[in-house]
Amino acid sequence: MVFLASCDLQTKNQEKAASLSDPLPSWNEGTSKQSVVDFVEVTTDTASEFFIPKNERIVVFDNDGTLWSEQPVYFQFIFIMDRVRQLAPEHPEWKETQPFKAALEGDMDGVIKSGAGALLTLTIVSHTGMNSDEFEQIVKDWIKTARHPQTGKLLKEMVYQPMLEVLDYLRANGFKTYIVSGGGIDFMRPWTEEIYGIPPEQVIGSTLKSQFEIVEGVPEILKMPEMEYFNDKEAKPLSINKFIGRRPVAAFGNSDGDLNMLQWTAAGEGKRLMVYIHHNDSVREWAYDRDSNIGRLNKGLDEALDKEWVIVDMKEDWKKIFPE
Repeated sequence: MVFLASCDLQTKNQEKAASLSDPLPSWNEGTSKQSVVDFVEVTTDTASEFFIPKNERIVVFDNDGTLWSEQPVYFQFIFIMDRVRQLAPEHPEWKETQPFKAALEGDMDGVIKSGAGALLTLTIVSHTGMNSDEFEQIVKDWIKTARHPQTGKLLKEMVYQPMLEVLDYLRANGFKTYIVSGGGIDFMRPWTEEIYGIPPEQVIGSTLKSQFEIVEGVPEILKMPEMEYFNDKEAKPLSINKFIGRRPVAAFGNSDGDLNMLQWTAAGEGKRLMVYIHHNDSVREWAYDRDSNIGRLNKGLDEALDKEWVIVDMKEDWKKIFPE
């Protein structure tokens, strides 16, 4: 029995050592994995000409399609649809009013085809009329049980295991990881620390206006029914400059909406790492790029090929997509 216990302990220690020797175990060996590892090694080696001081090791990540899935619709859109259904008993007129009628019928395509104005209307209705603490709790409760309409998985299980490993690997080597997303900042902040290890103060996203008030003697931040800032495309480097104050040394994205962020990162001095996640695995996830309505990767793909940025081939580069 002692011998068996000793063997079990030795096996566990070997597995742990093997894991430490390979910081990205869910990645197949290849240029994409090696590019990430090489970047970390040369920028953290004090003897290297590419050494980056710890306080400058800023890495930014898009969220939808980069850290978790985004098909057939952005997951925040699923939240919006669920909230509209939850609020519907208080608004019987919604049954005959668009875009609420489509939302209540679960017609995602109908809502999307109604245009950006319709989506903004639903976003405002589902995200406002409460204070910031109340909204945070609503999101926290929702993310615990929300499931994907096609896979049936919990949405928080549809994060990319290889990217979780990248986040851990970077932080273990002194890099500070940020999310810079077009998604709502108040929607992401309640769960990013639990799922990605990224605290709320390191999350940048689109925002609705808010207002400080004293309500019955209690200070509150009230969510107002008006868009303040849409954090996509050229807005991403602007928000990085405004809220982080340092140019990133590495950036990860998956769509044309991330192109300006990667360009801004690439324009810095010294060693830089620009990575595009290319969705081409129709069996384990989805295959889409140039013609997709969601997560379109067209101009970004051309520039990545031209400038020899890292293009992660999900089908070939990743041993697994989601955590087991």
